[in-house]
This record gives sequence, C-alpha cells and structure tokens, in this order.
Amino acid sequence: MIRVIVAEDVPILRETLSAVLGLEDDLDVVGSVERGDQVVELAVETGADVAVLDIDLPGRDGLTAAADLRAKLPACRTVILTGVGKPGYLRRALAAGVSGFLLKHAPADDLIDAIRKAVAGERVVDPQLALAELERAENPLADREIDVLRAAATGAEADEIAQILSLSRGTVRNYLSSAVMKLGARNRIDAIRIATDQGWL
Repeated sequence: MIRVIVAEDVPILRETLSAVLGLEDDLDVVGSVERGDQVVELAVETGADVAVLDIDLPGRDGLTAAADLRAKLPACRTVILTGVGKPGYLRRALAAGVSGFLLKHAPADDLIDAIRKAVAGERVVDPQLALAELERAENPLADREIDVLRAAATGAEADEIAQILSLSRGTVRNYLSSAVMKLGARNRIDAIRIATDQGWL
C-alpha cells in the first residue's frame, strides 16, 4: 500500500483529491494539511511514501516544502500540482528533487499514474510544462540577486534586507540595481514582477 499525504489550501480541492486518491486499491491517503510548513511534520508522523503538494501554499510554498521534505525524509517522493505552468517552476521543482510536476487540470488518472511512478523511482513531468521550460529564457540573475529580490518582494526595505541576508545596505542596493538592469526593468517592483512571472523567485 502506498501511503500518500496531500497539501492543498483550498478545502474542497484537498477533500476531493484525498477522496479520489483513496478510491484506488493501492493508495492510502494517511493525512492532509492546508499549509506548506505542516508538510514535513505530517510526512514524518505518517511515514508517507508520497506527498502531493500544491505549488502555492501558505506558510511555505510547495517547492520549498518539497526541498525540506527531501532533506528530512528522503524516502518520501513528491508530486507537485500547479494551476499555472509558469516557466522556471519546473527547473526549481527538479532542483528540489520532486518526482512529479503536473498541472492541476490534468486528468486524475495522470496524478495516480505519477504517484505510482514516483514510488518506482521514475519522474513524471507534464509535457506542456516541459515545453514551456525549453522555450523560456535563461535566468540572468545571480543567486544573491535572487535572494535580495525575493526579500524585496515581501516589502522589506534595503535596511531590513541587509539585516536579513547579513549584507551591507550598499551591497543590497547594488544587487537590486544589477537585477533591475539585467532584467531590463523600470525599477525594483518591475524587476520583482518580471522575475516572478518567469518563475525565478
């Protein structure tokens, strides 16, 4: 029996996913949560084999939760569900070690198949998402520029970002300026929008 947990913040979707997966003879939904920061604890507690995670979760997004899960419980496979196939998400998902990456509007059979393949050690990626990834531009941002933009996206000012990332205020401003220039953005708000749209943040 494959032990599955589900993380989805919309109650009706969480309940529906759990019910549909529970109909399969070889799948046992052993728990569900609505927040990304609850995933690891539930997986450890239930000894889950597979975690089905929405990409947009409160507390911690699905990709970060997947990376945390891989670090704490490497035997548990992860299948990510996304409502929007933003370029860049797939690369982040693969870097986080996910076994499956599917669109939410995919047929239920595709998800069930992905769960079984994940347990068998295979990877399953929605063809549309794979194509979008192949067609997208390369991320021009350095890791530190991404860190600074990600912090700026929360509304933090340069002083706060400097404190959070243990950088000087001047270094933060330099990273913000270089990110704006590399992305051809008008300002840091525009840079955040562009990087988010590309799935780089």
